[in-house]
Amino acid sequence: MTTQYLDTLDHLINGVWAQPTSGESQTVVNPATNKPIGKLGHASRADLDRAIAAAESGFNTWRRVSAFERGKILRKAADLMRQRVDRIATLLTLEQGKLLAEAKLEVMGSADVVDWFAEEGRRAYGRMIPPRADGVRNMVMMEPVGPVAGFSPWNFPVLQATRKISGALAAGCSIIVKCPEETPASPIEFIKCFQDAGVPAGVINLVYGVPKDISEYLVASPAIRKI
Repeated sequence: MTTQYLDTLDHLINGVWAQPTSGESQTVVNPATNKPIGKLGHASRADLDRAIAAAESGFNTWRRVSAFERGKILRKAADLMRQRVDRIATLLTLEQGKLLAEAKLEVMGSADVVDWFAEEGRRAYGRMIPPRADGVRNMVMMEPVGPVAGFSPWNFPVLQATRKISGALAAGCSIIVKCPEETPASPIEFIKCFQDAGVPAGVINLVYGVPKDISEYLVASPAIRKI
């Protein structure tokens, strides 16, 4: 296993990878050796406010991208995940401890999930409802609801975050995702696939920190429309 762990574990806010500002941090440990392999900073409330503002701005951009174009970008992200499977899976194994073969299966399966949502997003059809009276037309149209907050666990750090991110993006929503602090590097690397595929700044924001503090702050925000 030759892949080195990430030198820095940055957060993603409004398209920029940077260190958080709280001054608090925690050590990331390799469970196979019980030795530290990285230092992860925690997001401050100011960081979360910037992520919320970025998600609102990103939503206003992304919602105007057609479902067809969104699907093309998501499929490109899935292809990049497959191309980078060795890199992402090795980081996953270093920080999470599952066998490398299982980590690769998780990454490849995650790419398939992205492909699935890419196609589902193109088929978010509305419907016609029989009216009560002549001359009346009742239609249901699907519209993206707004910025989403997602929270994912450590046991499948790529797969679980992928479901939330790709589902939100396929629907035309932006997202702030808090991935697991125990396993931060593999989500960082696979989210870069979405960036490199052409997802605009602000559409995906990644933060880490004390789970209770982050979830309570994001859930209470009026800007967040779905959890």
